[in-house]
Amino acid sequence: MRKLQQQDARLYSSFRLPAVLHQVLLCETEEDLCQIDAAQAPLILGEGSNSIFLTDMQRPVLRYIAKSVTETPEANDILLHVEAGKNWHELVSYTVSQGWWGLENLALIPGSVGAAPVQNIGAYGVELTDSCVYVDFFHWDSQQVQRLSNAECLFGYRDSIFKRALADQGVIVAVGLKLHTNGTPKLSYKGLDHLSADCSVREVYQAVLQVRRSKLPDPQVLANCGSFFKNPLLTVEQFTALTQQYPQIPAFPQADGQIKTAAAWLIEQAGFKGQRLGDIGCFELQPLVLINYGHGTAAQLEQWMNRIIATVQQRFGICLEPEVRMLYER
Repeated sequence: MRKLQQQDARLYSSFRLPAVLHQVLLCETEEDLCQIDAAQAPLILGEGSNSIFLTDMQRPVLRYIAKSVTETPEANDILLHVEAGKNWHELVSYTVSQGWWGLENLALIPGSVGAAPVQNIGAYGVELTDSCVYVDFFHWDSQQVQRLSNAECLFGYRDSIFKRALADQGVIVAVGLKLHTNGTPKLSYKGLDHLSADCSVREVYQAVLQVRRSKLPDPQVLANCGSFFKNPLLTVEQFTALTQQYPQIPAFPQADGQIKTAAAWLIEQAGFKGQRLGDIGCFELQPLVLINYGHGTAAQLEQWMNRIIATVQQRFGICLEPEVRMLYER
């Protein structure tokens, strides 16, 4: 285990607000994890693409960086055992190069494999839960790895057991994914619907790259954490009432009967697209993405976030919830 002292938080978050991380622990084995003091559970961090440090952190920050991939063929499927430190997009690109179906719609999502189950990442009609077979979780108290099945992970929309009952209880060390040598493309979302039903996995992958690059800023160029807010889930009654005044409001019916609508549409209708407060603002092409234009502060971010939430609530009766992790010293 490597211990790094007094680290610049801008190196550990793609939103790049100024802060100091007093200790960063880099672990890549279970033996490393067994050295962690369970009484002072560290803050778990992937690649920082969905995490924003609002204050200096005295609490240790831990990154699990092991990244091996083990492949096991199973008839028409392939089972991948992927260690948590593997970069997500690198993994997706590799699976597409092998002709395996399952992850192509999730291309270019930043972050690590270990962070993917926490959020149950999703895009273009696909979520991690669709391919996830299990998650290996190291518990601080027992110093043992538990294998949780897909059902035990309690996956929901941008949600999982790792954000709830298992929060601060340990760290994800590996993820099991089942992919397919033959698959059916999922093309219902705008930007993919021009593809034919017999397209290849690489064609889907390339279309996803094109769509994402056309409307989402590169975090290396403009500091951001991607989609800042969750897309709201509404009851049929709520949605029907809104359509009386806003007939153009987007609708994405869900399997459980709820209707998902687009937070980006709500934010744009509320007048925030391309607007900013100091060096914090909404991206001009995609208002769901909040940007640090260079010298943004935590105070500016919180003020801007709260202004958006309050305005959308007042206009539509919908309370937006952040999708990003807002991290601060307890």
